[in-house]
Amino acid sequence: MNRAPESLQNVLESTFAGIRQAREAFTLQLKPQEIGTITSIVTGIAKVSGLPGVGFEEVLKFPGDLYGIAFNVDINEIGAVLLGDFWQLQAGDEVERRRHVVDVPVGEGLIGRIINPMGRPLDGNGPVISSGRLPVERPAASIMDRAPVSVPLQTGIKVIDALIPVGRGQRELILGDRQTGKTTVALDTILNQRDQNVLCVYCAIGQRASGVAKVIATLREKGAMDYTIVVVTEGNDPPGLAYIAPYAATSIAEHFMEQGRDVLIVYDDLTHHARAYRELSLLLRRPPGREAFPGDIFYIHSRLLERATHLRSELGGGSLTALPIIETEAQDISAYIPTNLISITDGQIYLSPSLFELGVLPPVDVSKSVSRVGGKAQRAAYRAVAGDLKLAYAQFEELENFARFGARLDEDTRKIIEHGRRIRACLKQPEFTPVSVPAQIAILLALTAGFFDLVPLDRMTDAEHAVREAAADIPDEVTARLATAEKLSDEDRVTITQIAREALVRFQTKLERKAKMEA
Repeated sequence: MNRAPESLQNVLESTFAGIRQAREAFTLQLKPQEIGTITSIVTGIAKVSGLPGVGFEEVLKFPGDLYGIAFNVDINEIGAVLLGDFWQLQAGDEVERRRHVVDVPVGEGLIGRIINPMGRPLDGNGPVISSGRLPVERPAASIMDRAPVSVPLQTGIKVIDALIPVGRGQRELILGDRQTGKTTVALDTILNQRDQNVLCVYCAIGQRASGVAKVIATLREKGAMDYTIVVVTEGNDPPGLAYIAPYAATSIAEHFMEQGRDVLIVYDDLTHHARAYRELSLLLRRPPGREAFPGDIFYIHSRLLERATHLRSELGGGSLTALPIIETEAQDISAYIPTNLISITDGQIYLSPSLFELGVLPPVDVSKSVSRVGGKAQRAAYRAVAGDLKLAYAQFEELENFARFGARLDEDTRKIIEHGRRIRACLKQPEFTPVSVPAQIAILLALTAGFFDLVPLDRMTDAEHAVREAAADIPDEVTARLATAEKLSDEDRVTITQIAREALVRFQTKLERKAKMEA
């Protein structure tokens, strides 16, 4: 009966002995902490005093687990950009210095996730599992670390792959007025990366929540979320989050590029990014320049897009391909922000509202679009037909404008116009239906050979679809050579042309029969 109290006493004595030992071993360590005070709050901006040692772009912690970035570092106070809801802050609140710059989680655990620029999940699938963190602002790779762009990035869009090719490591601007299909072009490119070993990052900057939800639903429906990371800021988010969003998304993409992987990043869109930066700059009393944008607006975009590159094989050979999107107003591509980005990027894809109204989708204006790098990486089969195709299409556009005046046309001019109309019809493509390389080559070869010229315009869609289906019959060894050969051989050209010709016979014979009956 007496053993139980004794055992309890032993337990208590050993416990207190352990506590005593821990207390004696503990030595108080004083850690200096810099604490400042909020002096004023405006929309997305806090003025802070009492932090003399803070550095530019250093993280500051505010009450309520809210963070900010030291943006204006003056003698007497700091202008901090807030990265979250600031309604609970007020003058007099304490601000803590964190002694590091803004960073974002990176790693395989982010693939398939939807996050905000701070790395917090937005998809309700639990916490984000990361393998490390990288600063959102990082220096671009040096020139000596870069390799030439040598591998194409197939978009699955015929008019782009044939006439405005994009290479892995290139920066290709997508611009056009509102509702011309800029996001659709970028989404088609993401969807076409399935089974291409290309990781995709989609960065939505200040977009409507409904628009972002539609994009994510499309990616999920088509199975693209298996290789895509989505970074989101909505229109009602603070301008500070919109400002750091593209930099955070680029750091996530660079982590995979440095592992030797090919990455595609879409910035949708940098118009909202420029406006967010303008808002922050005006609130911080920075002087506006041309068209009321601050003078360093060019620099914030150039240092972002310079991070897209193709690394040397000694560094893993990874690549980061950037597709920034920009919105023009009333087709004015000579405005301040569009001209900035045109000069920074390696080419542009211009989407024309007039072509959109005519039902030419995607409405790519070939005459105003250019790729300054991708032609070097374009597959040999495309190069064999792209030159003639672009020339014929340019001639057609000029003659079509001339023919609208009602001038009488000679037979050669009429043939050029009819041929051009069929080129335009073949380059039309519904959204979210990327076309494989063999199918594109078959269509382009049939176009240059004039096989479509005998097909009525109202049957062009069916005829083009028939050629796409027939492309599945191209022998595997020919398909393999399309991806690797330095030149399209005559034998391969004949093989593909014959398959396309047989697919179009039933459309051509009906036209010829009709012509004979009319004669």
